[in-house]
This record gives sequence, structure tokens and C-alpha cells, in this order.
Amino acid sequence: MALAAPAFAAPDKPANPNNEVQRGPSPAWVTPSEPLPVPANASGPIFMRYQDVILHIDGKGEQQYTAYRVRLLNSAALPMGNLTMGWNPANGPTMVHTIRVYRDGQVIDVLDKAKFEVLRREDQLEAAMLDGMLTAVLHVPDLRVGDELEVAGTTTSSDPTLGRNVSGLLFLGPTPPPGRYRLELSWEKDRKPSYALAPDIQSVAKSEADRLVLRFDNPPVRQPAKDSPPRYQWQRTLEYSTFADWPAFSRQFAPLFAKAAKLTADSPLRQEAARIAAANADPLARASAALKLVQQDVRYIYVGLNGGNFTAASADETWQRRFGDCKAKTALLMALLGELGVEAEPVLVNTQGVDEGFDARLPNAKLFDHVLVRAHIGGKVYWLDGTLPPVALPSAEPVLPLRRVLPLTAAGSTLAKLEWTPATVPEEITLYEIDARAGFEKPARISTTAIVRGMPGLQLQTQLSSISPGQLADGMRQRLVGAVWQTIEDVQWRYDEKAGASVLKVVGTGTVDWEKTSGGGRSLPLPGGGVSPPDRRARTAEQDQTLPFFQAGDYTCHVTTLRVPSDTRPGQWSTQGRYSASMFGRNYYRVFEFRDGAIRMVRSSRVEQREITAASAQADNARIAAFDNSMGYVFFDPYDKRGMTVRGDSVPTTDEIDWTSPDVPCRAVKPGG
Repeated sequence: MALAAPAFAAPDKPANPNNEVQRGPSPAWVTPSEPLPVPANASGPIFMRYQDVILHIDGKGEQQYTAYRVRLLNSAALPMGNLTMGWNPANGPTMVHTIRVYRDGQVIDVLDKAKFEVLRREDQLEAAMLDGMLTAVLHVPDLRVGDELEVAGTTTSSDPTLGRNVSGLLFLGPTPPPGRYRLELSWEKDRKPSYALAPDIQSVAKSEADRLVLRFDNPPVRQPAKDSPPRYQWQRTLEYSTFADWPAFSRQFAPLFAKAAKLTADSPLRQEAARIAAANADPLARASAALKLVQQDVRYIYVGLNGGNFTAASADETWQRRFGDCKAKTALLMALLGELGVEAEPVLVNTQGVDEGFDARLPNAKLFDHVLVRAHIGGKVYWLDGTLPPVALPSAEPVLPLRRVLPLTAAGSTLAKLEWTPATVPEEITLYEIDARAGFEKPARISTTAIVRGMPGLQLQTQLSSISPGQLADGMRQRLVGAVWQTIEDVQWRYDEKAGASVLKVVGTGTVDWEKTSGGGRSLPLPGGGVSPPDRRARTAEQDQTLPFFQAGDYTCHVTTLRVPSDTRPGQWSTQGRYSASMFGRNYYRVFEFRDGAIRMVRSSRVEQREITAASAQADNARIAAFDNSMGYVFFDPYDKRGMTVRGDSVPTTDEIDWTSPDVPCRAVKPGG
């Protein structure tokens, strides 16, 4: 929970009361908590004598009352006197009730001498956000160690998009300071919401006719179970919603986008759609052209002004001003697709990777932070995101790792589940080529290529497309020339739209760090060949030991080619053996081949199970000691006449195949085999 509640003092005659925090009494529906006595052995920076967070639902929306009284035990607590607040005046007024300091039996009313000041507006302009938020601060004067600071205020939220519906959650964080805490949900007559309690707080909930109250005295630290799936991360949480169900939520939002996507009779977007249709007969090509137009010709700026947090600007307005946020870009794209005869609907998503358990949550607008388009073309589903760079084409899978999404339809839709499957193409492939044919003591010609897909690849595209080739080459020289690289001769970068990958290649010369061995031999750990053992999966004793373990579904591949010195013979070279093993739901694979004067190696790591049971994790913990964590060595022995034999594997060099293709040989056909 936030420990510093926002509070503001209004000027004598504000031009717009909502633009300043007003001063007044606490609402009638509030009954403050009794302060908890401070124990004689209190330690740490603060003791929370009480903290109340009360959410009240009325006919206009919701109000949140936040109050606390805190004892400052040492100097680390003094920054609590720096009170800060951000609020959106479009959602309603904000009011401060109390700011007091208690010292040696004396009560000091801070607002008699100090005032809050609005310091700035639109404090997120640098992040291309126009959200209408105002920010103000007050520094409590003469605050001392041993004082008690009491603050109380109420904020109002009445979003025109939601109308009478409200939704959200209250929660107690995992590591609250010692003290007394209360979470409360109250409502006016006929405004009772649905609510849901996390299992760990159901026993402390007290239900009354017009409220639900949860009280905690000195609540223990309760961290979510380590490495557990996101659906188990919800602790000490109270959800509330006045939406009947997810279809009702979908039905309320769908008309907003339908209205925003409706074009005027003389809209210039009709001409743009006609131009796209004339140039492209294929529906998918038309959708791609429409998407690129939205991505390329409309810059991204978040607009939350005047109720725009949930409501999209119209397609015509967005096209006229040539900027918009995800809502505006989605409405614009929907308008173009409608003109082109492509069936599509907007879809609400969460981009933070925590959506896997949303089907167990109450309908809540605050669960989502993004909207994009799902199109239906030729019996297939395609995902289109107007906020991505103009190289991101319609894709069969979302670029973002989405698991639960909400389509917005006139009939109303439930949450759609996107099944997770192991990646078939590596998100990242790193190619290394070392041409050491000149000899052990000579500099080698070295090239490295990084092929990066998905959102990281698009982020690279955004970064690297903004600089010139000369700037890129100079930057790589400054970064790489040193211990290994002696020269950087060429730097090439491109974004492969068909592969959906950023491709960066660096060519130069460098020193090969051969390790000398007895008898005139040499050894070398190949770049990208090392395999680190996995960490143990374990939890502290107080956490649930039966929960599954969770991991991100990544897939990486390293490909290395070493062209050996020309004056050596194949029979003088050997490598470590083939390796393929699965542990904790991840397959580790490494294979070598010596052919045509080149040692070739492929090593990969791919998650094949995002969740593993506690029993499986315990069994794999016992196998870690036997894990092969060798460095991918190759060995030269001038007296070795046996030669190197490789059975069953054919490994291409870095330049024998197109490593941006979807069928690269980066993994074992049968994991563990």
C-alpha cells in the first residue's frame, strides 16, 4: 500500500475547483480507525498507527478515502513529509481533510502555515503521453524524528466512458511496515458491486449491509511463492466490479470503437482505402497496407484528456492531426479495414505478462493497458498492432506474449484464451565465424551476426533505424575494438520483414585466445558453446511447496564455425561430444561436426514447459550435480592420429544456409535424444 496519501490545499478562489485540491471534512461514510499503540520496542523507520483505504461507490462513480497516522522512528522516515499528489481533474475533484503533526502532546495543523503547489502539468510529456494529470507537492515544515504525521484525503473518479459502472481492486502489499491497516469497500443503496477476496484474507473479512471491511494488525510479510505462475501472485487482494460479466464489459466498450471508426461522407480516409484496394487485390495484402499506413503516418502519443483514458478519438480526427494512442490507432485501423471489407474487431490486452489468470478475475477495466486489432482473413486469424514500427506485419500470433485477451463485440465476448506452445523458431540466433586458417599465432577474420525476433527485434529496429550507417559503424568500433577485436571492417544492419527479425552483422579481425596444452597442443572454448547449469527450484519454508514453478518461454540458438589453421590435419582435432538433455522443462542441446576444414557447432536452449510440477522440480534438483556445464571446447593435438568421428548429425556453417528461415536446425528432433 502507498504510505504517503496525496493531499492538497486549494487557493482562495480557484478558477476551476477541480484543478486544485479542495479542503473540507471527511465524507459521512468514513469512520476513521483507532490508532494502534506504539510498542516500546518499535524498530525500523516507521510504525503505522493506522492506515485506512476506503473505496466508496455511489451513483456517479467511486471515491477513495486514504488516511494514515505514522510515527517517524528515525531519520530515514523524514522524507514522508514530502507529500506528492497527481490527479486528473476530468474525473472529479480531490479534497484534503487533514494534515497534522503530533509532537509531545501538541497538535500542529500543517495547512495553517503551508500550502500545496501545482508544480507542473503533463509530467509524462517525455514519454509521449497527454493524460491531463496535474501534480502538486507540499513539504511538511519542521518535521522531526519522533513526530507523528497524520494525512487524510479523498479523490473522486467518475469516468464518462464507464458511466455508472466501476471496477478495480484494493490490496495490502507483501511487506507492510508494522502497524494497523484497514481495507474497506462501501456502497450506496442499490450500488452493491460484485466482489472477490483472495483466499488468504477471506477469514478476516467482515461483511455488513453496505460495506465489506478487512482489518490487519501487524500483518506479516507475505511474498508470493517464488517462481509461481502469475495466477498465484494475487495475495491480500479485494476485487470489485459492477459489470455483470465479461460479455457485458465487452458490450459496453465495443460501441465506443464502432463510433470512433465511423467515417464521415467526405472523409479523406475513404480515398486512402480506395488507393489501397486498387493497389492490392489480396485481402491480406490490403490489411498489411492499411496497417503500415497507420504505423507509419500517425505518430504515437497517448491522449487521456477529457475522458480519453478509455474513449478513442475518431478515425477522422486522428488522421487529421496525424497522432494518436493505441485506442486512436485501433479505431483508425478499424475504419480502413471496414472500407476494405476485412472483418476485424478491437481486442483489449495486458502487456505485462500477468494475464494468464484473468479468467478467474472479475471484469475490470484496469486489468488492461493496450488495445489492438484481430482480423479474420481467409479463414485465419491475424493480429495487427498500429503502435508497432511500420515493419511489423499482420501476424498469426501476437508479437506480445498474450495469454488472455478480450475481444470487443456488439454481442459481447468472453475472455479468449491463447494457448502457449513451445517456440518453433528461436527468438534470438547468434552466429559466430572465426576464420583462423592463417595459423594459431595470426589474427583471425571474425564475423558475428545477431538475429533477433519479436518485441526485442522491433525495439532494435526502432533504435538502429534512427541512426546512419556511419554512426552505427563508429559506435560498434568504439564498443568492440579492444581485447578480442582488433579492427571492425564492416557493420551491416537490416530488418527482414518476412522473417520478422532484426539482423546485425559485424565483420573484422581479432585475436583468438588459444590455450596452450602439453605437447604443443591447443584448445579453445568456442563462442556461444558454454552451457550454464540451471538454478535449483526451491522456496522458503513458509511458502506453499506444492505450487508449480513458472518460467518465460524463451528459445535461443548459438551457431559457431571455426575454420581451423590450414597447416593442420583433420585427425589432429577433436571436440566434446553431442549433448541433449531436458531439465526443469527446458531442453539443452549442443552438437559438433568437422567437415571441409571447419568445426561447426550449434547450441540451443528452449523452454518446452512453462510450468513444471513441484515434484518434477524436486527430481530435477537432484540431477543438477550431473549437469554437463562444459564450455564447448575444441582440441588440437599434433600427435593425435585417430581423427574425429561424428555420427548422426549434420551441422551447417554460418554461411551455408539462411539462418533467418523458419526451419533452422537449432534443436534436437527428439528432446533429450
